[in-house]
Amino acid sequence: MVSRSGRQLRIAAHGYEAVIASVGASLRTLTLDGRDLVVPFEADEVRPGYRGTTLAPWPNRIVNGRYTFGGVEHQLPLTEPARGQALHGLLSWAEFSDRVVEDDRVVLAAVIEPQSGYPFRVEVETEYRLDSGGLTQTVTARNLGADAAPWGTGPHPYLVAGPGRVDDWTFTLPASEVLTVTPDRLSPVSVESVAEHPEWDFRAPRAIGDVFIDHAFTGLSRFDGVAEVRLAATDGTGVAMTWDDRCPWVQVHTADNPGQDAIHRIGLAVEPMTCPPDAFNSAVDLVVLEPGETHSASWTIRAL
Repeated sequence: MVSRSGRQLRIAAHGYEAVIASVGASLRTLTLDGRDLVVPFEADEVRPGYRGTTLAPWPNRIVNGRYTFGGVEHQLPLTEPARGQALHGLLSWAEFSDRVVEDDRVVLAAVIEPQSGYPFRVEVETEYRLDSGGLTQTVTARNLGADAAPWGTGPHPYLVAGPGRVDDWTFTLPASEVLTVTPDRLSPVSVESVAEHPEWDFRAPRAIGDVFIDHAFTGLSRFDGVAEVRLAATDGTGVAMTWDDRCPWVQVHTADNPGQDAIHRIGLAVEPMTCPPDAFNSAVDLVVLEPGETHSASWTIRAL
């Protein structure tokens, strides 16, 4: 019998081990020598929210689920009904098929079929690969249709530094700008300097404490073209995530669930994104896939 999260694909190399669940091509577990680097979930559990899933054909929110592309207005289902937004794309609950299954590498694929709100056919292929540098996920989109299609992607892991919770960990985020949002619906407002919002300025390492974060950041400092965030626990363990300039944005979320102690602030969501929230409307960093065209982006999680 297939587990609720789909088929379980296990890969291992250099002390790292990961399990990918086929529903949503979700990163279900990632460990180094048995230490969790992301918040896991059980194989026979309905995946909690978007934990570890692959976000496509957009990351984050489309405000009101409504956008205009190529002069045509589209209305998407509101998958975040409490806020009236279309959240995290169309593939989070899709079954991905296997293309490659090896000891240290898997490749999965699914097709977004034309539908109400997104009348485009886009094949999405994702590779998870382990090596001595950690786990690298690459997402490649290919436009199979006859019309240009709007596109964006990103991952949704909740990073775990070590013992404790988000409040206890030290965070480093090399971002000089933050996208402010409305407090009720988290709809984008404006890009502002983190110097104006010191609570979200983590350019120098510091403890997160009780700060609430559910924001997109940009203006990323890079070394050899690579941006890196670091999360460290008090016992000296930690985790890092890196990505290149295909992702000029990163969403960070402190996983606040007041009154639910079992899941409240137990991991820090770090989501490199090819575009910001509501890019289908703003067109900021939006990828437009022409017929037959492909686009790839990747990111890596490793232990510190």
